[in-house]
Amino acid sequence: MKKLLLGTFIGVVLVLVAQFLFLTEGGMPVTTRGGPLPMERFMASRALHVAMGKEAERASPVPADEKNLLAGAKVYANNCAVCHGVLGDTHRSAIAAGMYPPPPQLLSPSEGVTDDPVGETHWKVHNGIRLTGMPGFDGALTDEEQWQVSSLLRKAGELPPAVQEALK
Repeated sequence: MKKLLLGTFIGVVLVLVAQFLFLTEGGMPVTTRGGPLPMERFMASRALHVAMGKEAERASPVPADEKNLLAGAKVYANNCAVCHGVLGDTHRSAIAAGMYPPPPQLLSPSEGVTDDPVGETHWKVHNGIRLTGMPGFDGALTDEEQWQVSSLLRKAGELPPAVQEALK
């Protein structure tokens, strides 16, 4: 029994020493050019999913009509476009190009969130996502504005012409 405890203790100490050396000897990628740590994507994705919980399934209290989509386009242009791009332009801004992880181009058919529930997008807009550069807009935008931009992003693939024009 004593050998088992001693072996466990030594194993734990060795893991802690290895982690300490990894951090203090430059093994930890801290720049925006560094890649993810092992299991980082899985753990971050799982933690985000659990944090959102049932909030992700909330329906928008704001109708996705042209008036609200235009309001969402204004919010997007003023607060989101610098990182997440503009409609019809796949070029990333200097800010977006320097971020890790790179922010998705939300108005792009290949990277957008049109398949995400509107409640999930609202949760991300409201709370932000730690260690990604995505700020939380709680207190900076009204709840109505947060729902308007979330609805805009949900409908990004089927926007009326006036809204498309406002996003260019």
